[in-house]
Amino acid sequence: MPVAWLENRLEAPERPASFSHAAGQAPAAAVRIWPHRSLPPEGFVGFIALTCGLIAIPLISVLGTPVLWGVLPFFVLVVAGLWIALRRSYADGTLTEELTLWSDRIALVRHNPRGPAQEWSADPHWVRVRLHEAGGPVEKYLTLRGGGREVELGAFLSPREREELSVALTRALARLR
Repeated sequence: MPVAWLENRLEAPERPASFSHAAGQAPAAAVRIWPHRSLPPEGFVGFIALTCGLIAIPLISVLGTPVLWGVLPFFVLVVAGLWIALRRSYADGTLTEELTLWSDRIALVRHNPRGPAQEWSADPHWVRVRLHEAGGPVEKYLTLRGGGREVELGAFLSPREREELSVALTRALARLR
């Protein structure tokens, strides 16, 4: 699952007011979420090489003829198009969401691949985790409501992963309260 709990120290603090954002303490818990990557960088190289090889097979029959020069630009365009599309996909995959929990603050930062980061924060006592079964842009749409706003979380995750994240966040917020 493309979710990593960076810190998970939700046991009882050693002293009162531990895990306080206002006091500059470390967070009680932090989670980092990113889109699933189905093609690793090594797979990218293999895919481009295999595509070039498979497209080159029909070109063998026209080697040494003027037809090769008529077909070759289209071969190059197809490979270049795949290269650009896969690189764009990797750039879009740099999207991350970081949720940090303190006893007095919850903060969500979404790092967009193109554009500025988006930030949201609220008092965790008033934050509610909502898993919308229907009516959202994706199945089992996960949102956090608090601080006068409702923000989405992990829209790029699978429905099962959003459900698991919802349960984990609900438990983490309950422990902070």
